[in-house]
Amino acid sequence: MADPRTGTPANEPEPWLPDLCRLPRLVVMLSMAELIVIVLALAPDGSRWNLTRFVSSSAFALWLALAISVLLCVSRRHLSRLPPGVGGFIATATAAAIAAVVAAATHSIDSISGIGLIPAGTGFGRFVGGTAAIAILAVSVVLRYLYVNDSWKAQVRANARAEVEALQARIKPHFLFNSMNTIAGLVRSDPVVAERAVLDLSDLFRAALGASKSDSSLAEEVELAERYLAIEQLRLGERLRVIWRKREPLPWKMPLPRLVLQPLVENAVLHGVSRLPGGGEVEIELTQLSDHLLLRIRNPAPAPAEGRAGARHAQHSIGQRLRYAYGPTARMTAGWDGGYYLCELHVPTGVEAQSR
Repeated sequence: MADPRTGTPANEPEPWLPDLCRLPRLVVMLSMAELIVIVLALAPDGSRWNLTRFVSSSAFALWLALAISVLLCVSRRHLSRLPPGVGGFIATATAAAIAAVVAAATHSIDSISGIGLIPAGTGFGRFVGGTAAIAILAVSVVLRYLYVNDSWKAQVRANARAEVEALQARIKPHFLFNSMNTIAGLVRSDPVVAERAVLDLSDLFRAALGASKSDSSLAEEVELAERYLAIEQLRLGERLRVIWRKREPLPWKMPLPRLVLQPLVENAVLHGVSRLPGGGEVEIELTQLSDHLLLRIRNPAPAPAEGRAGARHAQHSIGQRLRYAYGPTARMTAGWDGGYYLCELHVPTGVEAQSR
């Protein structure tokens, strides 16, 4: 069965050769071809360039780049089964062969027809060999650039997965020990509440750790935070007060990276309310603005020197994953002021997250 997002069979690794079938990659290849023509036209070598020669050279270079891109696109999966060094050599050699064949045909046609597409005095071997050499250089540069770019994106995705897995692993012992202790204390005194806590704990773990999906939604993130707060309210009692401000309409189906809200709510409880003798209120606000979704978590907290150090890892992870998913317009701000800690998430709406 193939991966619906990439088309790669489930038992086959993702091809390492850059995918030139995608329009942005094809634009890069065509832009490189046109750039070479412009450089040749501007080179102070004494040759005369006019509009006709520039247009014909551009058409030749773009058509050649398109032919090479199509062939590499078709053979991508086969070349990716080879080691990168061998596959890269074959890819550039293939590009050189295509360039040589096209250049030879163009030179022959021009010599017979006398159209004048090729500058006078340019021999057959010079034109064919030069075209093949330029194709090797251009294809090598483009493939190397795209390969490095793909590798970087793959590393970012891997780091994002590692971050969310670290957050999930951090949830396991914390919830397990604290929640089980709370439930154990309620079994005899209030079995109904204890049963509800068990169900909340079960739903929480199922939502946070049992799902294999890489993405979540606003509704799922809010439900996960509510499950967590329900359990913590049993443990802290009246010391923890929660105020939800859900300003409708809200994009409940909006995709979000998994575990972006619950860790921030957990930080508000563990590093804020639970450290204060009298507890406090955790205010959670969700607002749909013109071009982005605003999530605000505000809670009383000790001075920065006394707490919040443990919150930085989760905040850094969430901020990094949001920027990766939505670009630089997604941002997180957080700070302590006058006895309160405020954390805000700004997530652009109408922007499809990059596949994580």
